[in-house]
Amino acid sequence: MGKNAGAHIVWDWNGTLFHDNDAIIGATNAAFAELGLAPITIEQYRTLYCVPVPKFYERLLGRLPTDAEWEIMDMTFHRYYSEHRGRCALTEGATELLAGWRSAGRSQSILSMYGHEDLVPLVRGFGIEAHFIRVDGRTGPSGGSKAEHMVRHLASLATVDPARTVVIGDAADDAVAARHVGARAVLYTGGSHSRASLEEAGVPVVDTLAEAVVEAERLAA
Repeated sequence: MGKNAGAHIVWDWNGTLFHDNDAIIGATNAAFAELGLAPITIEQYRTLYCVPVPKFYERLLGRLPTDAEWEIMDMTFHRYYSEHRGRCALTEGATELLAGWRSAGRSQSILSMYGHEDLVPLVRGFGIEAHFIRVDGRTGPSGGSKAEHMVRHLASLATVDPARTVVIGDAADDAVAARHVGARAVLYTGGSHSRASLEEAGVPVVDTLAEAVVEAERLAA
């Protein structure tokens, strides 16, 4: 094992390992159509997107959606996304990076706000499940923050030291969740946020997953 054998990566899924931007923007616009909102582009999405997701809708509506509106939009989003995710693939180079990190004797896991019952078979279907010591998706209602999920995720990984853990994700919320548990974070520009919005999180921002892994190795040393 190398000098950083104790290093651990917590990977985000949507927009990070899984390049699902087309399905995400299509599902978002399908949800918007339910309230008569005009469709938005991927550039607009990256500029405006934030969590909790109702806050994102507030930026477009000028107000928070009502409970009934949120339920309709959330249901529409997930229905559309489920129908179109099959056209999406892993991010370029992801499989090789996962294999390389594991072969170096280091550990990695997935923590996603995507529903757990949908996430696990999707990861398995790409043939990458064996690279992870744990795969956790969201259980319970959608729309929340990742920080509390991160607490439970790391607590379940008894051999993982938060101080040598790096979260790799595509959203500012990934950096917030990492900070919440005493871990570090690297943010990737290929997903849901613009570079400018990611840089506001005050952590390293990279344009490829290969760069993210190099940075994670440095931070966890």
